[in-house]
Amino acid sequence: MKVLLTALNSKFVHSNLAVRYLKAFTKDLEYDCKIREFSINDREEHILKEIIKEEADVVAISTYIWNVEMATRLANLIKAVNPEIEIVYGGPEVSYDSRSFLKDHVGDYIIEGEGEKTYREFIEYKLGVNEIEYIKGLHYKRDGVVFSNETRPLMTFEDVLFPYEEDEDLNNKIVYFESSRGCPFSCSYCLSSTSHGVRFHSIDRVLKELQYFIDKKVRLVKFVDRTFNCNHKFSMAIWEFLIKADTKTQFHFEISADILKQEEIDLLRNAPEGRFQFEVGVQTTNDDVLRNINRFVNFSDIKEKVIELMSIKNIKQHLDLIAGLPGEDYESFKKSFNDVYSIKPEEIQLGFLKLLKGSSMREDADKYGMKYSPYPPYEILKTNKISYEELLKLKTVEEMVDKYYNSQKFNFIIQYFEGKFEKPFDFYYSLGTFFENQGYFNRNIGNSEYYKVFLDFNKVVLGESNTYLKEIIRFNYLIYNKKRGLPEFLRSDMEKEEEKIIKEKLKEQYSFKEYYLEKFKINIEKYIQNGEILEENTYYLFNDTANYIGI
Repeated sequence: MKVLLTALNSKFVHSNLAVRYLKAFTKDLEYDCKIREFSINDREEHILKEIIKEEADVVAISTYIWNVEMATRLANLIKAVNPEIEIVYGGPEVSYDSRSFLKDHVGDYIIEGEGEKTYREFIEYKLGVNEIEYIKGLHYKRDGVVFSNETRPLMTFEDVLFPYEEDEDLNNKIVYFESSRGCPFSCSYCLSSTSHGVRFHSIDRVLKELQYFIDKKVRLVKFVDRTFNCNHKFSMAIWEFLIKADTKTQFHFEISADILKQEEIDLLRNAPEGRFQFEVGVQTTNDDVLRNINRFVNFSDIKEKVIELMSIKNIKQHLDLIAGLPGEDYESFKKSFNDVYSIKPEEIQLGFLKLLKGSSMREDADKYGMKYSPYPPYEILKTNKISYEELLKLKTVEEMVDKYYNSQKFNFIIQYFEGKFEKPFDFYYSLGTFFENQGYFNRNIGNSEYYKVFLDFNKVVLGESNTYLKEIIRFNYLIYNKKRGLPEFLRSDMEKEEEKIIKEKLKEQYSFKEYYLEKFKINIEKYIQNGEILEENTYYLFNDTANYIGI
């Protein structure tokens, strides 16, 4: 018997943890098991061809909000080509309405919830070892009738086997890792709130498994633990190990900043720059709204710890906000955005509430006048506090923040505009509105156009001269782009003779095969330090490693 474990990842660089867990948990059983990973950006015809080529008896598909529609279409196509192939669904998107999902869709089985033990017993059933009706956590279809077995209790987490194989090629992949399951909090929009408590692997086991990624020279390991730092002793031991490790691998953690202890922050000061990335779920800075979603924390506590982490300048922080939460109106969200922006983390993510199957938030939707899409990913459309039109405005801001702020490649340009608006939100909304009015959202624009937009925006919206702004944009452009062949709208007025004289003076110090010389009409250093615009010719050298030298 052959089983094909199929993953439809959201991006090519992602790796699927769930299918690896299932294969590892059954590696001692006598059956042929293979993993095939695809992306939702692949053509369905290609995925279907590859699945059929495997000649599997059973195709198991890991389903999530981002792939369930493709998964069900593929199931239809697989059955059309070969009705004898059995389809098994698993994952969060089928675990909270398993009976109705199986009744309404092509397929033969659903594994509900935590899947390792259920999948193992299912394989044993296919091998003739046990009876199907005794497999906890399994739903199955017979002659169009759906049968549901007893619910499976949560397993002992230490029983789960390490999902990655020794010879596995993880080059250029984002690798996911789980050192604990569950969450100590009960946020009503999150599926982690449906089960209580946190189960941990032993520290010795975690350190051994992390060494595997270090030895493999994996680029990025993302911990999927819902609140990594909920156990002080556990997080300290892992961070200390990774700080001392001789590696260039980066590690990403979802943390709750407010519960960080001083001892942890002191330890993190020793981390090599870039070793750790932290994702901090702020969601909103409105304490009343936080209570509405069962998050009993104050933003002031989060802010204090995030700022202290920023002061050590070695950890990249990504702060999340969620629009559409119960009780939060447009003005409240604007304040939340401005509050978070004032911290100046490396990234700000504006997400939109998704009313997931199984979440208590979905059950409370009527209480808050929530209307949401009935189709994955079940995104909020409006509430009794925020309209659909206002959410569209926030999406405009999201686009601008993601493109310009989060890339960290336009910082000096953004600095110029921040002082021209009362609040940061006003700038990003105004820029986004300009984008929309110019039709930029409806077509692809080139890299240089993303810079030119600022000149047009400054002239049309603010009615100001571009004389100084052009100098700042050119400087910012040269840090992150090809040094030669500047776009026409950014070229300076440096004369050939002037350039020749300067290069002659510097030829003993710098190779002009490696460095590019440029002239500016303002004192760039003063602008960077305090935003001051001072007319003064300055000269800089740029190389291909995003470095610049004032001369």
